[in-house]
Amino acid sequence: MSCQLILKKNDFFTSATQPVVVADRYPQNIFAEHTHEFCELVLVWRGNGLHVLNDRPYRITCGDLFYVRAQDRHSYEVVNDLVLHNVIYCPERLTLNVNWGELLPGERTTFTDPRWRLDSQGMALAKPLIDHLETETLRQEDNLSGYAIESLFLQLLVTLKRHRYQPAQTPNSGENLDFLMAALGQSLDSPFDLAEFCGRHQLSERALRQLFRQRTGMSISQYLRQQRLCHAQYLLRNTELLISDIATRCGFEDSNYFSVVFTRETGMTPRLWRQR
Repeated sequence: MSCQLILKKNDFFTSATQPVVVADRYPQNIFAEHTHEFCELVLVWRGNGLHVLNDRPYRITCGDLFYVRAQDRHSYEVVNDLVLHNVIYCPERLTLNVNWGELLPGERTTFTDPRWRLDSQGMALAKPLIDHLETETLRQEDNLSGYAIESLFLQLLVTLKRHRYQPAQTPNSGENLDFLMAALGQSLDSPFDLAEFCGRHQLSERALRQLFRQRTGMSISQYLRQQRLCHAQYLLRNTELLISDIATRCGFEDSNYFSVVFTRETGMTPRLWRQR
């Protein structure tokens, strides 16, 4: 699939040597598929949306972190009070003697999963770094500004690496919401019992439901259903599995019910989605 829209360096960077800039999205609107002349980090602070990266849909919400390479195609097709930061960078302009590839998964020879999650402590540490980085990039350039920008960017990348985890893994530390998100990420192919989860962790079910909706703009069941449907869309497009097998792998015990839910949410049947 070809992508017509290419975001240019000249529209975001103030000079031909500036290595990093920050673009806040308060809120992020629907945005057509595009590529870039630069790379970017996407960090979601609030709300939810549908982020499509290289034809793979991701239901995103607070704490989601993406490493997007210049050649990657992505778009935002559905947004609901979605607030995020784009930290835009040009790898070839980074001059500090650092192994940047170790901190930026997208720059490795073998591209790892572009989606991660950031625990609550990591988000609290990353926010002031991004704010400081944004302030520095808006300053009048002098002999020290490049060093300051790269130093702050390096601190941000170290923070992200220390506190990030894959959605289906359990974070080493975090708040109740972090552990709930991890449990949901591990439940795409199996039932999830919120009451059992709260009992095991000695949490108030009502308070956790309220916190989840406050941070994400969705109920827990809505979020899990959307994650399962995104996974189903990926399997329909990239595997030859039977639709009934895909339904099972996405936590739907009844394939007919899966088809009803899929059609209601996407506007087409699973079979038509695969054919498209």
